[in-house]
Amino acid sequence: MKILVCLKQVIDYQVRVQVNPDATGVVTDGVKMSINPFDEIALEEALRLREAGKATEVVAVSIGNASVKTQLRTGLAMGADRALHILSETAIDPLTAARVLLKIVEHEAPGLVIMGKQAIDDDCNQTGQMLAALWDRPQATFASELLVDGQTARVTREVDAGLETIEVDLPAVVTTDLRLNTPRFVKLPDIMKAKRKPLDESPIDSYGIEAANAAQALNYAQPPERKKGVMVDSISELVEAMKQRGVL
Repeated sequence: MKILVCLKQVIDYQVRVQVNPDATGVVTDGVKMSINPFDEIALEEALRLREAGKATEVVAVSIGNASVKTQLRTGLAMGADRALHILSETAIDPLTAARVLLKIVEHEAPGLVIMGKQAIDDDCNQTGQMLAALWDRPQATFASELLVDGQTARVTREVDAGLETIEVDLPAVVTTDLRLNTPRFVKLPDIMKAKRKPLDESPIDSYGIEAANAAQALNYAQPPERKKGVMVDSISELVEAMKQRGVL
């Protein structure tokens, strides 16, 4: 079975995001970029399935500008067999991403598509569900456990009421949650080996799809600073302070 893993380039989660002076976006020049943490978990799970003999090949795919190759090389260093880079200089929305991924799925014919449940930059949580709908295949979102047995996948999902376990027939789309696994560290020898692994690039318009973003952000602003908390010495002072603020 072949597994297709979708990776997205995002600003590293440890970086403090700053808004541009003209409020048209966030600062990305000189900022550390990395694989979306949820997608990194998806790749780790695909690698574990291959190591367990459930899959024969892991293919990483990403859509973005030339700098995305860095994250794809990281994915190859983690253990992906090969990578696909869909070149787009324009930011795209989840539906466009799903349409591009559908073209790749039709060409690669994977038995399983795994991706993060959402990206930490836009928090859309839409691409996996849209891909499953366009592909007309089952989906299992927010996976905290994934077991593959033949042509069936058993997925434990994190839902509001707790945990839910479902079975889906393969091929299917699975989106991963944080508690699914802990991604492995990339070692220097693996980084060197990754340079020799195939990384194919093709422009987004070669799939007959125009790069588009239906939603446009008109203005960006930093969140308001949180006021410093007030220290009290007794419960009575706390109650009085809450009354003054209209909480009680």
